[in-house]
Amino acid sequence: MINPFINNKKVLATYFVVWFFIFLVQVSVLNFFLNIPILTALLDSAVFNLIYQLFGISLWYTVSFNSLENYNAVKIFLNHIAAAVITSGLWILTGYYIMNNIIAGKNVYAEFLLKSLVWRFLIGILYYTVIIAVDYVIIYYNNFQEKLLREVELNALVKEAELKTLKYQINPHFIFNSLNSISSLTLSNPAQAQEMTIKLSAFLRSTLSKNEKQKNKLGEEINNAKLYLDIEKVRFADKFEFVEEIKQECKELEVPSMILQPLFENAIKHGVYESLEKVIIKLSCGMESGYFKITVDNNFDPESVPRKGEGIGIKNIKNRLKLIYNQDNLVKVEKLNNLFRVNLYIPV
Repeated sequence: MINPFINNKKVLATYFVVWFFIFLVQVSVLNFFLNIPILTALLDSAVFNLIYQLFGISLWYTVSFNSLENYNAVKIFLNHIAAAVITSGLWILTGYYIMNNIIAGKNVYAEFLLKSLVWRFLIGILYYTVIIAVDYVIIYYNNFQEKLLREVELNALVKEAELKTLKYQINPHFIFNSLNSISSLTLSNPAQAQEMTIKLSAFLRSTLSKNEKQKNKLGEEINNAKLYLDIEKVRFADKFEFVEEIKQECKELEVPSMILQPLFENAIKHGVYESLEKVIIKLSCGMESGYFKITVDNNFDPESVPRKGEGIGIKNIKNRLKLIYNQDNLVKVEKLNNLFRVNLYIPV
């Protein structure tokens, strides 16, 4: 693990500022309370604090080594006690040797220096405890951030997988219905069956070319949906009409791929198939309360017996929009007399 006291300028600067504050406090204590001359107090504080400052940076590696991944809690505690004693001992011995040589001949300070070794040793233990506590906090914070990052990446991968799963449910659903229609036309009208097969091939070719894209321009989605309607037009002839009321700005809107086709499929299945009268399938788009509102509606025969289905279409759309935009209020279904309407709300 990288030592933040070396590789992070902000951490290193903060570390130096803290030690400078400790340096000033020690100078004040030596000079005002222990009557050590100011120059000697400055020198004493500078030497001892500089030494432990360097020791403190290296303690990061001791903390990194003594982790719960390597040892149990008791072993870590004992290791730190030993390291604290050794570090503090080395600190006061090094500082004593340097100061004793610098102030040679000053008997008063030499006597004070010798007597101060005990409480300096205890201060060294305190320094060690504080520094390793800070080190563990930094390690915990870094691990926590890495865990959050991994969770975000994992959630993104899961989300992408879920979106692909939902997206791939659409094509098989439509293909099965189209193949059933082609099968029924094979004997009754071979020419229409051939035309429907060709248009289905064109539709699938267009879909597969965009299969890896999660979003598409609304204009392109409308073109794909028209291919689908052309396929169903072969089957139902003049039983339905498609009306488009789309402004140019809406056509540039990015929407989830294959988001319209299930709505048109739903209109065909529950409107055109069951109605004796001509069905108008209308697509419109406009701005509403900060959303692009896409509406697909169709009339239907309220007296007809509803066809049962698996409910994949609209449920699929709700799930996809929730995953993409993290909102669960982006689909609104309305059934008014003989009109069935689905509103999709795409956040701007």
